[in-house]
Order: sequence, then structure tokens, then C-alpha cells
Amino acid sequence: MIQDIAPKKLHNEYIQKTPDMHDYAVIIIENQILIKETDGYMELPVLSETPIIMEEQTDKKQACQYLFCIDDKNYFLYSGIEKTPKDILSKTEPGFDFVKIRDIRYMASKELCFAVYTAWHLYQWYSTNRYCGRCGHLTKPDGKERMLYCENCGSQIYPRISPAVIVAVTNGNQILLTKYAGRDYKKYALIAGFTEIGETAEETVQREVMEETGLRVKNIRYYKSQPWGIDGNLLFGYFAELDGSDEIKLDKNELALAEWAERESLEGMDDSFSLTREMMRVFYEKNR
Repeated sequence: MIQDIAPKKLHNEYIQKTPDMHDYAVIIIENQILIKETDGYMELPVLSETPIIMEEQTDKKQACQYLFCIDDKNYFLYSGIEKTPKDILSKTEPGFDFVKIRDIRYMASKELCFAVYTAWHLYQWYSTNRYCGRCGHLTKPDGKERMLYCENCGSQIYPRISPAVIVAVTNGNQILLTKYAGRDYKKYALIAGFTEIGETAEETVQREVMEETGLRVKNIRYYKSQPWGIDGNLLFGYFAELDGSDEIKLDKNELALAEWAERESLEGMDDSFSLTREMMRVFYEKNR
């Protein structure tokens, strides 16, 4: 899956660091991230390659924020750039481009995708918590841990991680496949949904399957989890067996399609990135 970048390792512990010219610069504007491509290889620019972009920052003191490192390579978020991607590209060397965060999954290496998704998760948190939700004053980054705080009222804000489930509903040699309604992602998926207040993950599985398809499930079995920074989620994968009627009652607000598929139809669906696709492969390979 996307987080499987071994032998390299993500170090997400917060440390106060000062960037140097060889560290990666994460520059996000309008849901797009600046990348460079050299001889077909895509990566993030390093600071030494983006000096003119750094001049566009409107708040020099809080524009540079350490995010994490992969092995010994540091990633820094640069914000406060009030220019469009087109304006920025007019000042860079050939080979640079802005790519939509969601599209980079289909264009780059697993390591770069994991780094970008994780950086996007933190970018969203920093950008949506510039002001205190309790009193409205500006927040400041803490110097000891990954936390924003308000000097006025003392409020402490930590990164938000939303738990959600992915469910592979099986019925003998069949598996329930779905397609989302009203989303750009048009490929087959599995039942998915967020855990609600006071609910266990297993109860989320039962509720989401019932709400979206009208089906009941039993023998709910945990499989594996996955961080999914593009939506700020932590996904929990479950397999569950159909309990009773296989008649689908589709919730058209959530799904464009839900249908039973034979095991053989899943051949080659694993994209090595997502928990959903890996679970499809696991079901396909079962008893083969």
C-alpha cells in the first residue's frame, strides 16, 4: 500500500528544525503541489531550486514549517504564497509544474505519493487552524510537539485524524463492488464510511453496509489499517459475510452503483496503493 516504502521510513515525530538548501520544499497552491520532472523522474523541488518562490511569501516568520522526514531527507511546508500556479511557473526553470494532489497518485512513485499525501494532511490542518475556534485569535505553533495553541485563551489544537472503515462484503464466491456517486473517482470501490460518535468500528461496518445497500452482514473480521492523508483519514479494513438476502437497495445519494461480482473478475485490480484494492486482491487470491 501507499505507506509501504521500506526500507525507507517515515519519521513523523515533531522536531524544531531549520531548513537548509537541500531539504524538500512543499509548496501547495489551490489544491495543487509544485513538482519537478527530470528524465521521467518526478520529485519535489529542494529549497535551492525555489529561491524566487520564497520571495513570494507574505509572512516570513510562519511561512516555513517542518513537517517530517523520510530517512534523512527533511520536508518543509512553505505557505503564505499569494500567487497563482501560472504566476509561479512563469518564474521557474523548465521541468517544474503544478499537479493536483489527487492526480499525483497516478503519476509518481509510491514514496513521493505517500510524502505528498502526508504533507497535504498537515497542510490542511495548519491552514484551517490559523485562528482559534474558541476565541478567534491567531494560533501559534508549539515548540515542543505537533500542536497549535492560542495565547489568548490557552486552547490547544492537535492534528485531526478521522477514523473510517473499508468493508469487503462477501457472499461465497462473490464480493460487493461499488462506485461512488458525485465523485471524480470512477473506479470500483468497496463500502466505506466514517465512524460516528459513540460507535465502534464494527458497528460502523454494519451501519454503513445497511445504509448504502440495505444488506446485513455477519462474521466481521478486521484485516488491516492505512493512513490516507489526502482526506485526513485512518482507514480500517474489514471483511464481512452477507447475512440473509442478497437483494441490494441502493442509496443513490452515496453510491452510483453496487453489484455482486465474481471472484475471477478481480484479477489485476490491486494498484499497490490503496487498502481497498489490496483487499480486492486478497479476496481474489483466497483458495486459489
